[in-house]
Amino acid sequence: MDLYNIFLHAHKGFGYLVLLVLTFFFIALLTAMFGYSGNISKPLKKLTLFTMIFFHTQLLIGIPLLFIFSPGFKSALDAGTLMSDSYNRMTFVEHPFAMIIAAVLFTIINKYMKTNEKLSLKIVFMGILAITLVAFVFPWTRVFGG
Repeated sequence: MDLYNIFLHAHKGFGYLVLLVLTFFFIALLTAMFGYSGNISKPLKKLTLFTMIFFHTQLLIGIPLLFIFSPGFKSALDAGTLMSDSYNRMTFVEHPFAMIIAAVLFTIINKYMKTNEKLSLKIVFMGILAITLVAFVFPWTRVFGG
């Protein structure tokens, strides 16, 4: 098995874990916002930390997969179809860019959760924005078929 397939399977398999952790994070975030008067609990802090760690690990697997090992990225650059083809644009530009923005948002959220006791609306908005970005650029059909 070549290095590209190893990274591809690791990125795909870890994506399932990231989706699971993101789901729990979203539920915990809404529960803290509406159920506990905005107090940040220890489980929410830990879940935020795990969400950030899993997401950053996924990003660290995906960046080398894209820029070093991906034959599709290199051929799209050589052919000049990186931005003109919708599949290439989504796979090689929109997906990584949105995931990097989401990783930055999760880092900001984690820092806020560590230093504050009350949840603010801007942090909830950032969490929902990060989850929306992930949901928008996640390759649902490639991961789950369809």
